[in-house]
Amino acid sequence: MALTGRLYGVGLGPGDPELVTVKTARLIGEADVIAYHAARHGRSIARSIALPYMKDGQVEELLLYPLTTETTDHPGGYQGALDDFYADCAERLAAHLDAGRTVVVLSEGDPLFYGSYMHLHKRLAHRYPTEVVPGVTSVSAASAVLGRPLVERDEVLTVLPGTLPQDVLAERLRDTDSAAVLKLGRTFGKVRQALAEAGRLDDAWYVERATMGAERVAPLKDVDAEGVPYFSLALLASPAERTFVPSPQAARGTGEVAVVGLGPAGRPWLTPEAQEALAAATDLVGYGPYVDRVAPNPRQRRHRTDNRVEAERARHALELAREGARVAVVSSGDPGVFAMASAVLEVAADFPGVPVRVVPGVTAAQAVASRIGAPLGHDYCVLSLSDLLKPWEVVADRIAAAARADLVLAIYNPASKSRTWQLAAARDLLLEHRGPETPVVVGRDVGGPEESLTVTTLGELDPARVDMRCLLIVGSSTTRVTGTGQVYTPRRYP
Repeated sequence: MALTGRLYGVGLGPGDPELVTVKTARLIGEADVIAYHAARHGRSIARSIALPYMKDGQVEELLLYPLTTETTDHPGGYQGALDDFYADCAERLAAHLDAGRTVVVLSEGDPLFYGSYMHLHKRLAHRYPTEVVPGVTSVSAASAVLGRPLVERDEVLTVLPGTLPQDVLAERLRDTDSAAVLKLGRTFGKVRQALAEAGRLDDAWYVERATMGAERVAPLKDVDAEGVPYFSLALLASPAERTFVPSPQAARGTGEVAVVGLGPAGRPWLTPEAQEALAAATDLVGYGPYVDRVAPNPRQRRHRTDNRVEAERARHALELAREGARVAVVSSGDPGVFAMASAVLEVAADFPGVPVRVVPGVTAAQAVASRIGAPLGHDYCVLSLSDLLKPWEVVADRIAAAARADLVLAIYNPASKSRTWQLAAARDLLLEHRGPETPVVVGRDVGGPEESLTVTTLGELDPARVDMRCLLIVGSSTTRVTGTGQVYTPRRYP
């Protein structure tokens, strides 16, 4: 019989990375493959908890739910769509196990306590060597945060999902000593009514994101149903213990969002103000590769997203801050230059009580210019060649206007895998107003390990040698190249 890999379902606890067990931390560090679930936005709380224990070179399997609460046209309905999803995920992990790789599946809380891991366990545990490593549940965390025992002596604890019908919830709550109601979110209003119907509302506590940076505790009757997240629960603690009353959320206050510029690459490009903002943060939010540039801190939660969901990323950051977190939204370069600052400020209109500040950074145009000399020494224009968010006609008009005005151009987003013709079109537009001998600087991965700088001319510019990691600086009529290859634009105009 061929040897296979080993499957581990590991519990990460309720959110604080320090509540990960020693065994789970070891297994995460030793794994060949790390698998974790996420909704379609791509953010994974499980991954952010496990990140301090992960190692370079591990294979990551993102198990992206096809839906959460929305409808589906799947012939098997909602359950059919999820069954197909779990079957596909199981086969993806089976391929790794068949190849002899150790696979660790991350689960918030405990893997077999209302967790998604159990659906993979049912499909794989009879086929491969499998071990489940328990974790601290949200119920235990909420009790600890509340500072009150769940049960004493012969008392009975009942754990209920908020998705049950209201009359069933009320009956169960009426007949138990202590209770935890999970999966609040959209069910909060119904759960509140059930507690009132059972005569238990005055005794109920609300605990949100227990042990996380945005933790919140309050009497449940005082909680506004608007904005209650999935990661919250209602708790009826032991009726024998009524002496301790926790301080309400007021002590935590509203958090803030700092939109932080990381510079083009590496710590030397980071300003002291940016370093302070990152150090003070409880949560980091941003495009995955940019978040990865910030040194891991087990105290912080990290929320990595795709690069195409700016509005969702901004809203998530503001929601975290509204709940008390100090959030750093990270951008490469300067956050106000074709980056996250404008996206956050646009969405912030829906969060009037959340303060937002922008922490500047060294932008790519400045970085490339500094490496080659001083091509931005006189008036210049900053322009994105991307036509994903604006029509090409607008881009072309602006290129022509800047060329007629004899401005130096710093061109961001000159090309990508899906945008291959725009740079050649821009070059041709510029040549209508600039001589072919006009200096052009192509800076690629400036500050990074693959940094390169090329000085060419507008007439000899080869678009095929430019990709999305490049920034172009096109000189004006006064821009000069020195004998040593440096490029500058005089401050005096003839």
